[in-house]
Amino acid sequence: MGKEKDTLDFRVTRNEQIRALVLHPELRRADVRRAEASNRSAEATLEEAIGLAQAIELKIVHAEVVAVPRPKPATLLGEGLVQRVHDQVEAESIDLVVVDTALTPVQQRNLETAWGCKVIDRTGLILEIFGARARTNEGKLQVDLASLSYQRSRLVRSWTHLERQRGGAGFMGGPGERQLEIDRRLIDEKIVRLKGDLEKVKRTRELHRSARKRVPYPIVALVGYTNAGKSTLFNRLTASDVRAQDLLFATLDPTMRRVQLPSGKEIILSDTVGFISDLPTDLIAAFRATLEEVTEADVIVHVRDIVHADTLAQRDDVLAILKDLNLEETLENSSLEAWNKADLLDSEGRTQLEQAGGNDGNRVICSAASGEGCDDLLEAIDRKLAERRSNISTRVALSDGATLAWLYRHGDVRERHDEGEFAILEVGLEPADAARFERRQAGNGN
Repeated sequence: MGKEKDTLDFRVTRNEQIRALVLHPELRRADVRRAEASNRSAEATLEEAIGLAQAIELKIVHAEVVAVPRPKPATLLGEGLVQRVHDQVEAESIDLVVVDTALTPVQQRNLETAWGCKVIDRTGLILEIFGARARTNEGKLQVDLASLSYQRSRLVRSWTHLERQRGGAGFMGGPGERQLEIDRRLIDEKIVRLKGDLEKVKRTRELHRSARKRVPYPIVALVGYTNAGKSTLFNRLTASDVRAQDLLFATLDPTMRRVQLPSGKEIILSDTVGFISDLPTDLIAAFRATLEEVTEADVIVHVRDIVHADTLAQRDDVLAILKDLNLEETLENSSLEAWNKADLLDSEGRTQLEQAGGNDGNRVICSAASGEGCDDLLEAIDRKLAERRSNISTRVALSDGATLAWLYRHGDVRERHDEGEFAILEVGLEPADAARFERRQAGNGN
């Protein structure tokens, strides 16, 4: 079929866009995990793939779901389909074909040879988006690490000219290293450096978390599927201006702001990267430093796009990633669901949603765009944090104003009465604060 083209430059100029064709293979084997695990329709998944492609400003010339009854080891797709796509690529001057699944390096190379254009799979597409979105040094480091890990196995793609032998320096003899081996070694060296840099970022984050624990403010993390409205909700609750667009992965780098709850207590609210189905393993590993903010959270707020046709499937994808981070206990005891975008519902849909939510205090119907239900969400966070507090009874001398002020500042004083020179208090304290109070009292000789 066609000859291979050089790799494309994904930077979009003002005058032209890369012309792309998007294919979502519908795999029909019983042992394919995606088919078993997801109740998402193929058409909805194709729409998501189109959204991903548009997130890096590709011009979508054509998109379709293609049936793959028996995946081929060499190309994934059958010969007839490969030929049809080749004809379409030539007829419509396609620069890039996006195959919305994971391709092996061999499959990717063979499809590029067959179609005469650049081919990327779902992982490559998400990496392109992440590379375009990363703003902070940490975000760029994480994207670079994930990209290099992905590229390392793909050095054999279309670079057959790298298989030639290069001569050595002259004093060791032999044919020398192959260019491919040199490239792989250089990538390995860069991966080691990036991991070292990210380890420094991790240590810095740990220092920041230790400082917050000394203050301390409870951490509340917003998590959710990409484009569920986390950043818009974050802006609404914190009066901030974090980038929020109707765009997949509009926000990559975590942002944290202080928020006052209805009780007067203050929290640190964290906006994290959006999740997506089949999030590449390399990306989960690279972004673990960022996701550690979620693992350290006292309360997790799962923001859901409640009007999306695949809201249940999106929920399952998010929960699967959180469980992979060993957060089952936090999900069980310290999580809430924010059913976002309720302003887009008609009256009938709103009634159905309210009936589905029932009287569950762990679900809050809200709209980040209009502000509806946001006060209810803050109250729910307040209640969830209060559930974590242990109730202690203590006696404090009225002359010990510092200790009384500390209890009012860090705890929830539920009852107080004064007897002579002492105040008798019932106080709800976070576990860390309860331990801190015990040490404080021991230091005072009480």
